[in-house]
Amino acid sequence: MPAVRITALLIDDDVRLAALLKEYLGKQEIDVQHVEDGERGLSVLRRSAFDVVLLDLMLPGLDGLEVCRRIRATPDLAQTAVLMLTAKGDDVDRIVGLELGADDYLPKPFNPRELLARIRAVLRRGAAPQSSRPRFKSGALEIDYDARSAFLDGKPIALTSYEYQLLVTLAKAAGRVLSREQLLDDLKGEEYESFDRSIDVHVSKLRGKIEPNPREPRYIKTVRGVGYVLSRDGGSS
Repeated sequence: MPAVRITALLIDDDVRLAALLKEYLGKQEIDVQHVEDGERGLSVLRRSAFDVVLLDLMLPGLDGLEVCRRIRATPDLAQTAVLMLTAKGDDVDRIVGLELGADDYLPKPFNPRELLARIRAVLRRGAAPQSSRPRFKSGALEIDYDARSAFLDGKPIALTSYEYQLLVTLAKAAGRVLSREQLLDDLKGEEYESFDRSIDVHVSKLRGKIEPNPREPRYIKTVRGVGYVLSRDGGSS
């Protein structure tokens, strides 16, 4: 039986880079469709499903940040993996992209092999087997592992694939403090350069979706100088 190929949508106005990536990734069982601007990219995404979106930050018309925001605001696309590509290396650009829901970030120029590793890591997170328990519950927060969904007071929470896997990672270790390095190791699945403060951005975004008051978190608590811990009892004293 032939291997199931991965599908990727590349939204980037660099035609030469697109040709290189289509050839290289094609040899790695990844079929790449290329469009050169954000509007067309969103149009293609609404018509066809992709495993991952490779999204350039600097695009004509709609920039990559706005495209990412619209992807995350569309229920049918919200869990699609998004990997941002950009010529900018400033941490501010990385943080803004992560805050808008990007799963990972790769500055240009990059080695295509590293991009391949990032794609595989992002998709492995989404397909990773969950706990043997079908559900996790802490106060009003509940995770249905089989459905890959989270709920608050019985209402579904719109999470990106990265946010969902971060929540699951914390839930599997509920009551135990996980360092940023531990979280990165679990979520990345590959050892390559990253910046550990990206976890802080994702935790902040996740808190904004599950906490009644993100400034005084009930579920995901910070242990200063160590890391984060998910409460097993919904924040009860």
